[in-house]
Amino acid sequence: MQFVEANGAKIPAIGLGTWELRGRTCARLVEQALKLGYRHIDTAQVYENEREVGDGVRASGVKRDDVFVTTKVWTTHFAPNDLERSTKESLVQLRLPEVDLLLLHWPNPQVPLSETLGALAHAKKLGLTRHIGVSNFTVALIEQAVVECPEPLVCDQVEYHPYLDQTKVREACAGHGLALVAYSPVAKGRIKGDETLNRIGRVHGKTAAQICLRWLVQQNVSAIPRTSKLERLSENIDIFDFDLSDEEMQQISRMGGVKTRLTDFGFAPKWD
Repeated sequence: MQFVEANGAKIPAIGLGTWELRGRTCARLVEQALKLGYRHIDTAQVYENEREVGDGVRASGVKRDDVFVTTKVWTTHFAPNDLERSTKESLVQLRLPEVDLLLLHWPNPQVPLSETLGALAHAKKLGLTRHIGVSNFTVALIEQAVVECPEPLVCDQVEYHPYLDQTKVREACAGHGLALVAYSPVAKGRIKGDETLNRIGRVHGKTAAQICLRWLVQQNVSAIPRTSKLERLSENIDIFDFDLSDEEMQQISRMGGVKTRLTDFGFAPKWD
């Protein structure tokens, strides 16, 4: 496994996203992912599956110190007291003494960002999380957050795939030593029939999804593809035995102007 290093954190380059995974399916996928070599599991309060994620981590038999667990605080819990309380509730659900990374899930202009960041930093000082970060923050919000947060932030987790150009966000993160973590990295499977990705894939003996994930990793981005199929777990992590050429990287990057966010395809999150 490769890692993305950011402000003291070592984030595994490939992880498992768990949005919409529930019950025994969720626990089984987490368990199997860790047995296959995944070391990064991503969940969130609003996913309502933290308990199952914790069950999967324990069932895997992998040492806790070897698993990088991320959860995210929902926007209704951004007031300082609410953030601390909800984080402790997440740890109860996960049955963990701490998480490795605690994120603010989406910006919430109804609560002053400085107050929320102060509470997030306090959660770190209390030992509830080893690292802190943000999710779905724009360049302007990243700049504000870096200035106002009492503790170093380690990442911004955003939607990122070949159809969505996140160059500005990635560069802003890099400028402050933050990692970029990509959710929906294979564009909800829409890349499966992509001509460019499949053509490059034939050169390397890889699928379009593997080419897409390799493109992200070669940008020093951590990707967290979600799947509900056990067979996809092996495919998504099998990307460390080849390299894309500079020309191939550029060809994929040029796809960013073709389509935009998944929300434009009707994939807006239920809570959006």
